Amino acid sequence: MLLKASDPYSLHNPSRCERRVYLRHQGEPEEPPGPYEQVLRVLGNRHEKSHLGTFPKVVDLSKANQAEREKRTLEEVKKEAPIIYQGGLRTKARLKGMDCEIVGEPDFLIHENSNYVIRDSKMSRRITEKDHPEIFAQLQIYGWLFEQTFGRTPLRLEIHSGTGAIVEIPYDGNTTALQILEETVSLKQLSKEPYSPVGWSKCGGCSFHKRCWPMAEKIRDVALVNGVDQGLAIGLRQQGIENIDQLLSQYNAASLAELKRPWGKATQKVGSRAASILRMAKSMATGQEELIQSPDIPMHANYVMFDLEGLPPHLDELEKIYLWGMQVFGEKPGVYRSASAGFGDAGDRQGWESFLNEGKTIFDEHEDIRWVHWHHYEKTHLDKYTERFGDRDGVAARVKKNLLDLLPITQRSVALPLPSYSLKVIEKYIGFSRTQTEYGGEWSMAKYIEATESNDDIQRTALLDEIKKYNEEDLAATWAVLQWLKGKQPSSEA
Repeated sequence: MLLKASDPYSLHNPSRCERRVYLRHQGEPEEPPGPYEQVLRVLGNRHEKSHLGTFPKVVDLSKANQAEREKRTLEEVKKEAPIIYQGGLRTKARLKGMDCEIVGEPDFLIHENSNYVIRDSKMSRRITEKDHPEIFAQLQIYGWLFEQTFGRTPLRLEIHSGTGAIVEIPYDGNTTALQILEETVSLKQLSKEPYSPVGWSKCGGCSFHKRCWPMAEKIRDVALVNGVDQGLAIGLRQQGIENIDQLLSQYNAASLAELKRPWGKATQKVGSRAASILRMAKSMATGQEELIQSPDIPMHANYVMFDLEGLPPHLDELEKIYLWGMQVFGEKPGVYRSASAGFGDAGDRQGWESFLNEGKTIFDEHEDIRWVHWHHYEKTHLDKYTERFGDRDGVAARVKKNLLDLLPITQRSVALPLPSYSLKVIEKYIGFSRTQTEYGGEWSMAKYIEATESNDDIQRTALLDEIKKYNEEDLAATWAVLQWLKGKQPSSEA
């Protein structure tokens, strides 16, 4: 069996899934990478090449085939070449009763003190085992391959991170390498597809999503129920509960509350979440929503819809917000307003100052109007930017004071026959339609990164206009959901 040092990515990326390792080994068709993944690959390659350019003398094996890489790597290490780029390592081992060949292609082998440092370039800016177990596992396998090939441990394992910093990863001998390799062998040699619960966040970025999700819907997998997390889905399956109907027929709120489900290395009772889970399961089983309580939305003539577009920490160390979008809806609707971050060094501050100006204008026109958003992203980044750049005239504090998060209101008010309370899911459920055929958070990030890479002002403007249109329709969707919720209030409240 062939194993690769990159196999941990199949297990952990975009999130841990044993099924993906099996499916990839079986050669199951995968969805091609989307625009976001393509942009990340381009940026990752550029990041790596930039680091390569810092070394004056390099043995470049990147264009050689695998066999030639492995042969040349052996020769160049013996000659103590200063830098070996894209070398090849291979060894044999018997793992879990299987004869295996394990291969790896570390980005850099760097000669130092009569030994070698193994270094890989990664776009990730947060290099921790919690955030990126796949990176740590890959480097441990490289270290083990080096030790098996040359009879000595590498001097160090290192990551050239997205910030440009060099992060050392302590080599633990064969502990992690053999553990992950044996787990991979166990998954690849299974006679049938392993169960791994689906999850809205877990499966969203996976190339097997369009295969696994419809299968879960067909069998009415219990993991589809909102509130049933990965551990509970596994715990229920251990009790013979595989689908929604079995859950409803075999459990009530009291008995489900007592069920102990996996929780890390221990177990934990479902507890007070049981009643809500069963309510959601019933809604999914019947296909009918259930009103839990009147939506607690304060009555006002006008509201501001508020939505941000930003880069995650693995792409921008500061978690940059590149677009602040807002629009007044109600009796006196306003135009779409946005504040965009500039592309230079001062661009982040420029976007924030522009947002404060737009916010002040809205407050001047509507006094203490409520700012409606979805989930905690907006609140979190108001705090971060206030700390980062200050709050001129107290505008951000006023916005924060007047925030109204629709997500918890929706969750408290209505049980929906949906696997997620994501805005994109609910907007479709209530019949909201968009004009763009392509959209989404990752799509927006890809467009923004493309804009930052462009030297063509016309193209850059066109890309930003696409992002703004997406953001504007996010605001319209939020307003549509707010109106839908208000329609569920008694007439005296609405």
